[in-house]
Amino acid sequence: MSNFKEKQLQLYGHSITDLQTQMTSRNVAHSALPLSSSKVTIAGAGGLGSNIAIALARIGIGHLTLVDFDQVELSNLNRQQYKLNQIGMAKVVALKQNIEEFNPFISVTPLQVTVSAANVADLFADADVICEAFDDPAAKALLLRECSRLFPQKPLVMASGMAGIHPANQIKTKQINQHVYVAGDGVSSGQEGLMAPRVMVAAGHQANQIVRLILGNQAD
Repeated sequence: MSNFKEKQLQLYGHSITDLQTQMTSRNVAHSALPLSSSKVTIAGAGGLGSNIAIALARIGIGHLTLVDFDQVELSNLNRQQYKLNQIGMAKVVALKQNIEEFNPFISVTPLQVTVSAANVADLFADADVICEAFDDPAAKALLLRECSRLFPQKPLVMASGMAGIHPANQIKTKQINQHVYVAGDGVSSGQEGLMAPRVMVAAGHQANQIVRLILGNQAD
């Protein structure tokens, strides 16, 4: 952490150690070390990815890598964790900025690139858990195919179906094979419209599954 950040934090009247301790004091017991030691790479920083990243950063995941080629647009603001003054910024850079405003103790690596078969090995090799948060079915399929080929033992948490205003309880997390988990209702289409409440439910499912994997739990 830079001296500038330390000085900023000390303005709140707490030592750095006190801030770190109090910020995670309501977390599940004995979770601080495994969470802070974990590396999660999120592919996509839109409605799913930005909400997943915020959730994981709040509980103290040690290192987040954010992968997305896109920039913040006005149409993103109904469901994605960005602000009006970030319009036109790279999503991964804006998201890192937002995370650091509430948790400067974690490491965030922003990568403004398009995921392709040629770069999956480099982008995801270091992750303990890989999170798919795309809105493009072809991109989802590519990541599943390449991760299954390159990292068959590495957990992959995906999503499918969070559109419209259907009941939130239709969104479930299912384990589809030994290392792949999918959150969503499995049927709704983005053509129905995407809004914050239901997108955030699906993102919450994904974030929770990632935490369960890190802490040694399986999907029910």
